[in-house]
Amino acid sequence: MSSTMEVQLIAIVVAAACALPGVFLVLRRMAMMSDAISHTVLLGIVLGYFVTRDLASPLLFAGAVATGVLTVSLVEMLTRTNLIKEDAAIGLVFPVLFSIAVILISRYAGNVHLDTDAVLLGELAFAPFDRITWGWLDLPRALLIGSITLVLNLGLIVLLYKELKLATFDVGLAATLGFSPVLVHYGLMTVVSITAVGAFDAVGSILVVALMVAPPAAAYLLTDRLSRMLGLSVAIAVLSAVLGYWFARWFNVSIAGSMAMMTGVAFLVAFLFAPARGLVALGVRRSRQRWEFAQQMLTLHLLNHEGTAEADDECSRNHLSHHLRWQPRFAATVIRLAEQGGLIQCDGMRLMLTEQGRRLAQEASLR
Repeated sequence: MSSTMEVQLIAIVVAAACALPGVFLVLRRMAMMSDAISHTVLLGIVLGYFVTRDLASPLLFAGAVATGVLTVSLVEMLTRTNLIKEDAAIGLVFPVLFSIAVILISRYAGNVHLDTDAVLLGELAFAPFDRITWGWLDLPRALLIGSITLVLNLGLIVLLYKELKLATFDVGLAATLGFSPVLVHYGLMTVVSITAVGAFDAVGSILVVALMVAPPAAAYLLTDRLSRMLGLSVAIAVLSAVLGYWFARWFNVSIAGSMAMMTGVAFLVAFLFAPARGLVALGVRRSRQRWEFAQQMLTLHLLNHEGTAEADDECSRNHLSHHLRWQPRFAATVIRLAEQGGLIQCDGMRLMLTEQGRRLAQEASLR
């Protein structure tokens, strides 16, 4: 297998692994917790190294996961005081823990390969050179770890789908049915920590945050169903990873940076063109509602003056803009739309309601 294919496979499995727990972070309005965890796990790695003096020790991984859970606990402890909001608590906790890790590296591990820049940005291009060979198995370490993380995340979501769904959308109902929202919450945060630790060695914490937040946020704009949101999040993350890789290759720029940029592009496309929630769809819907409301106002006006002595004047095309305070061009458009919709008929300059228009006006007057 070529290194080009291996880099793309690593990006694909990491993207999918990050997108799955990211869905629940976005739904719980805890998206920035991924940013905090992906940075503070460095402290656990540093402390694990100081204990073992071995960068390959499993204790580094365990320390990183424990630090991620500690981050969540500290944030919630500060939030429960009701003195500061959750976003402020995150902004207080993760810079402190991350800066402690940076200070420890610069002071006591300057000659060790614990590069803070690599932790932030990663370098996917070099990932295929760090390989695990065991019998017939010969794979990049990042691909193996990413695949295990993806299988773990997917398995947990499948097994605990109902619990996660209830704890996310209705904490009270989850507690009533015997589920522990707190246990589910900390289990999810542990999964987020494991995913962040398993991914940032290859792709960097910046891309981990982008993959955990942007694809789920884009999927949230496209669907209201959790199962579909999970699938769309993975698809958007994978597509962003592949497109980002080829963008980086064509323009000779950072692979992780290009992938993060593509997640932003994917969100922007969904933000603009999502069928129900996109800005374009909202603009079209508001425009349609404006014209529908204007036609309804026209039918009400005609109904109120139908059969009265002032009908010839009030229901005249020429006087309509004056009576309803509409601009002549706007009034002409409303009349045309109402006529096309079968709400009114034009007899010269006189406007008359059809049966359909009369029903619409009568229903509107009863509201």
